[in-house]
Amino acid sequence: MVEIRYRHSQQDAEVFAQALLALPVESWWEDWMRHADRLLDDPDLVDIVHQVLLKRRPRSRTRGRLSTPAEVVLRLMVLKHVRNWSYGVLAREVRANLVYRQFTRIGHRRMPHAKTIGKLGLLLGPAVVQQLHQRVVAQAQAEKVIRGNKLRVDTTVVETNMHYPTDSVLLGDGVRVLTRVMRQITEVAGDMGEKMRDRRRSVGHRLIEIGRASRGRGPQVQKKLEQGYRKLLGSTGQVVAQAKRFSQEIVKGVKRSSDVLQQAALEGMKKELDTMLPRVQQVVSQTRARIIQGITNSAGKIVSFGPNRRSRGVLIT
Repeated sequence: MVEIRYRHSQQDAEVFAQALLALPVESWWEDWMRHADRLLDDPDLVDIVHQVLLKRRPRSRTRGRLSTPAEVVLRLMVLKHVRNWSYGVLAREVRANLVYRQFTRIGHRRMPHAKTIGKLGLLLGPAVVQQLHQRVVAQAQAEKVIRGNKLRVDTTVVETNMHYPTDSVLLGDGVRVLTRVMRQITEVAGDMGEKMRDRRRSVGHRLIEIGRASRGRGPQVQKKLEQGYRKLLGSTGQVVAQAKRFSQEIVKGVKRSSDVLQQAALEGMKKELDTMLPRVQQVVSQTRARIIQGITNSAGKIVSFGPNRRSRGVLIT
């Protein structure tokens, strides 16, 4: 005979919990965890993080619910860095892994939400990280691991928002941004008013011509470059003029939407056009001055458009 049960008893759950506590979790640690655990036990390291957490709110020392302990925050950030995890992955992995729970000193307590960890991580900015590094170096010197005469670090290549600041590429960037915004306006307002003409393909051809000519040699190179830039400036000027008409038609109500939210979006797109237009015009002016007039020293020269979606930054030299 087999007795059919509805679910496990509460006693079974308690036995399971006790069995988990009795597991030799520390023997499952990776080697780096053992070294890091000894290092992270340093009270000075924990105190650096603790002092930052105390300044999170004006009355953080005496008011509010209990926060995540400083040593747990420090160990969570170290684990995140070692594993190269996002905050979401960090929260999920520590929540479900006994080894990570023991290493980070979370233990049987509730794992903080990923957003909470992210907010705590933002508190540990560059200045705090520098303090932590200085303390680690001091420990290494005290234990004679290093002499400390020189420190050589490996770095990670980080993507930047700038490319080589050629005038042709800047003009191409300006055309691309203005065309993108005008296309978005057309999707909202439909075919009312000015019809959009996409000139990105012809501008792309001009960029290729200029790039090939710039790699050439001989007396004809400058002439080819000037011809290519003249065509590029002409196409860019047409895009700028069209973008101005789009902006004006939004003001006049030619391009509009009956939906309140869509109309608000149109207003935002108009602001983006109005922000980008003078910048593109400045690039046109500095390009014409350099290529046609031979003026290479332009005050306030733009060398890069930033990456933001709604308001594009600009770097001026």
